[in-house]
Amino acid sequence: MTAKRKIRVGMIGYKFMGKAHSHAYRDLPFYFDPEAEPVMQAIAGRDQEGVRGAAEKMGWASYETDWRRLIERDDIDMIDICTPNNAHVEIAIAAAEAGKHILCEKPLAMNVEQAGRMLDAVNKAGVVHMICHNYRFVPAIRYIKQLIDDGRLGTIYHIRANYLQDWIMDPNFPLVWRLRKEVCGSGTHGDLMAHSIDLARYLVGEISEVSGMMNTFIKQRPLGEMSGGLNAQVQGDRMGEVDVDDAVAFLARFEGGAMGVFEASRFAKGNRNGNRFEINGSKGSVRWDMENMNNLSVYMEEDEKGLQGFRTINCTEEIHPFTGAYWPAGHIIGYEHTFINLLHELMGGIAQNKSTMPNFEDGYRNQLILDAVERSSETRQWVPIPSKGEV
Repeated sequence: MTAKRKIRVGMIGYKFMGKAHSHAYRDLPFYFDPEAEPVMQAIAGRDQEGVRGAAEKMGWASYETDWRRLIERDDIDMIDICTPNNAHVEIAIAAAEAGKHILCEKPLAMNVEQAGRMLDAVNKAGVVHMICHNYRFVPAIRYIKQLIDDGRLGTIYHIRANYLQDWIMDPNFPLVWRLRKEVCGSGTHGDLMAHSIDLARYLVGEISEVSGMMNTFIKQRPLGEMSGGLNAQVQGDRMGEVDVDDAVAFLARFEGGAMGVFEASRFAKGNRNGNRFEINGSKGSVRWDMENMNNLSVYMEEDEKGLQGFRTINCTEEIHPFTGAYWPAGHIIGYEHTFINLLHELMGGIAQNKSTMPNFEDGYRNQLILDAVERSSETRQWVPIPSKGEV
């Protein structure tokens, strides 16, 4: 037997997303037979005690306290960026120039200019690159893509999507990095809406213009930092200004003629992770909800009269994408498996020396739309999105 190519991974950042990525690296070879196999070579973080503990707990062979040292190492083939958004551009460009393949968390950058530089860097270096829009790798989402591509829904007329959470509604929740523009670029918009935009582009097509609005409900918060997951701790008595959005909504026109209605909010009480959408076509419709991610609601106009209506499909059959690698039908999978599925395709891409989707091109186009919605909110006008040939 020919030995598989080993991809020695260096991951920068080790908290919420670092934990999800680490789990996926460990479990990928258990469920799949990837074309290349990830090796958890090293992890990087600024706090020595914290990064050492994370390396031991999550199974990384070594650690660094300076991400630059990690990129310089000869025993690293790929860099996984799990840092706050403001560090993405510098790390990604340095990794590309060092000839490392790259996986980067979303959003790709703080703005279009940064995203463009990152895309130019990976293209110039010829490295494999991917952005971590993990919801594309939900079996139900991939199955919707098949239905649309096969024409089962007909001409697509509408998508209405919302991504709703409620974890910062307490006015005493601290001013963490996700609420500071200098670190994250935008609030709910880049954190949640970026996912909805990516799924819309993936399933419906490119957006041609947008009209948006944004709002910040709580203007000041006590200073503090994240303490794991979406939890945080207040540090001291000082207050700080919130300079990012708490909620955003926009209308969209698609190049193919469809209409879109989008909303994202962290002030939707009772919604823990309500990533949802409905797509309507001339022959049928689909509905999906992340909080019930294995199920897909489908309506088909071809059904006989009297039996027409939304049916629920549990997307755990072997015929559904990815699911044959896991459990028998009806034995559901979870959030963590979306990252395993993503890494399976990334490893295949590295083995074949090609960037699978979603890649930095998708991240760049996503950033064009994010920025256009912000400009529209400021000007109260429709803002066009450049087509692929115009960028």
